Formats: sequence, structure tokens, C-alpha cells
Amino acid sequence: MGQSRIDAMFERDRAAGGAGIVLEEVSGGRAVARMKVTEEMANAHGIGHGGYVFLLADTAFAYACNSYGPVALAQGAQVTFLAPAQLGDTLVAEAVERTLAGRQGVYDVTVRTEAGAVVAEFRGQSVLVAGVPHSS
Repeated sequence: MGQSRIDAMFERDRAAGGAGIVLEEVSGGRAVARMKVTEEMANAHGIGHGGYVFLLADTAFAYACNSYGPVALAQGAQVTFLAPAQLGDTLVAEAVERTLAGRQGVYDVTVRTEAGAVVAEFRGQSVLVAGVPHSS
């Protein structure tokens, strides 16, 4: 997928934009995204809500599996939270393709603080959707 398509896709991504996610890089089967954990993202315990950590990981996954051009959608995902995201942390999610077989792909995403502490591990399964063009 060309950079202009990635840029257009990200421009339409209201969920990522609303969370302040920045897409740092996308290449074949790989993507890196960043997000600062804000006060609005706090859960009842005063730490970053896991849903936002999942959103960041899912965003990196989405761009990694759409990096080739055909439309790819998630068909499943799981996350393991390993450490709390603290308010004020900047989190970096790196998605890496593990396998792509036919229409199906498996991607691993590690979410870390800028200091390198692992916050979560995410595994996403994608499926290429035949005949569905990218929106313009």
C-alpha cells in the first residue's frame, strides 16, 4: 500500500485520532504507533484504561496488516496486560507480521513505555477481504 493510501486511511481513522494516536511508520507487515496516556484515559484505579492500550495495539495491527494494499480486517485478537499504563506515559506499539498464508495473517504487537517497559502483548488475526476497495 502506498504512503498516500496509508495517510488517507489514517486521516479517516476517527478512533485513533480521538485517542491522540500518532502513526510513526508503516512498511510491509510492520507498523509503529504512539499514544500519550491522558487524564481522560484513566480508569477507576487512576491508571490507563486497558481499552486504550488495546486500541493502540489494535491500531498498529490494523496498519501492519493493511500495509500491502488489499483491505484486511481483524477476525480476532487477544491482549495480555503485563503492567499498568501510568497517566502521562507515552506508549509505543510495534506490530510485526508473524505469518501471512493465503487470506489470513497473524500479527504480534508489543506495547511499551518510552523507557522500554512492556505494558502489554497483543496478538491479532487478520483476513483479507476480496473485492472490498479501500475508501477514498
